[in-house]
Amino acid sequence: MESKNYTQTAEFVLLGFSEDPELHPLLFGFFLSMYLATVLGNLLIILATVSDSRLHTPMYFFLSNLSFVDISFTSTTVPKMLVNIQTQSKVITYEGCITQVYFFVLLVMLDIFLLTVMSYDHYVAICHPLHYTAIMNSQLCVLLVLACWMLSVLNALLHSLMVLRLSFCSDLEIPHFFCELK
Repeated sequence: MESKNYTQTAEFVLLGFSEDPELHPLLFGFFLSMYLATVLGNLLIILATVSDSRLHTPMYFFLSNLSFVDISFTSTTVPKMLVNIQTQSKVITYEGCITQVYFFVLLVMLDIFLLTVMSYDHYVAICHPLHYTAIMNSQLCVLLVLACWMLSVLNALLHSLMVLRLSFCSDLEIPHFFCELK
């Protein structure tokens, strides 16, 4: 059996959008404003859903969960990108990259599962309107959201553990502004 050199990778280089330093303030302002608009818009959806008792229905329960996931999803990648643009540092640690991959996969899968549950909710509302309140009760809604979370956590954990088994020796440059699986 031949021996291999397994050097532990300490950090990766995120290439980002532009090498031109004159564009950095423009990119920073644009992405910061888009990030703040996304977070504030989703927070308003959550606040409206929680504060108005007429919106305490399964559809709005799932929508507020989806808004929370969207806030978390954008908060996984954008703050690091903004720091990299502002400090002109393109480095992310190996641990930071694995953590970013874990939360990225977790939240993407959670987004997909919640959209699937929302489509089931709409199907029941349209095709079985007389039985809707009996079928889509609050216990089922909470159970469906918990199932979405558990499946997403397991899927993200599986992907992250598989990435941990990879060796990164030669190309440590990532041609994006965040760590991702190809």
